[in-house]
Amino acid sequence: MPMTLTILGSGTNVHPTRAAAGYLVRTDQLLLFDFGPRTLKNLMQAGVNRHTIRYILFSHFHADHFADFVHFFFDAVFHSKFIGKRHDLTVIGPRGTKKLFGVMLKNFPGFSAARFKTTIREVNDRTFTIGRTRITARTVEHSTKLHCLGYRIEYGRKVLAYSGDSMDCAGLRQLCRKADVAVLDCSFPSQRRGTNHMHAGDCGKVAEAAGIKRLILSHFYPVAERHDVARQAARHFKGRIARGRDLMKLTV
Repeated sequence: MPMTLTILGSGTNVHPTRAAAGYLVRTDQLLLFDFGPRTLKNLMQAGVNRHTIRYILFSHFHADHFADFVHFFFDAVFHSKFIGKRHDLTVIGPRGTKKLFGVMLKNFPGFSAARFKTTIREVNDRTFTIGRTRITARTVEHSTKLHCLGYRIEYGRKVLAYSGDSMDCAGLRQLCRKADVAVLDCSFPSQRRGTNHMHAGDCGKVAEAAGIKRLILSHFYPVAERHDVARQAARHFKGRIARGRDLMKLTV
């Protein structure tokens, strides 16, 4: 079975046409990385049975990366009570995950009525396996107030790297090293540097330094749509480059 990636959301909270961050990875497992606003709708449009998702991994807890979890979980509780059995769920994320989700699952109306088990795990600069899939979580630089992670997914002989939200930093370059595909935070065009995000030129520099094969630009703010960000990244990286889009699917 090949590793595949479906982009559920390639924008941000404030983007008028793109959903916010969300990435579905299929290996021998079904893994969801981040769950931003409007990604639940795209998950259903992609033809995925949302009740089969057992692992959700978060990069950090800005709203554009996790807000649709609330709708997803409420729906899962309703399904487990009135419609049919649902698989147990594991939520994985950076420091603070246990506190945030512990409060949410205990105090949100109806959440405690779930008829399935939810396990909450925190990871910090370590490698772990889910089935035959090897995942490395590494700290990246984005927010001084939140622990933020990027992820490296290895399955078979293929490697997919996901930056989450990140600046160009050592942790990100390590995650991307020799990756077949890297999905990077391209919030802005090269002419504009945003706070704690990369622009197109930064993405190209990371891709070139890490020796990746294919670069997918994603997490666009609206201003990025007015520029050829792929061309800007190509000034620094000579490999394959694509602009991510909602419901884009590719084989790693």
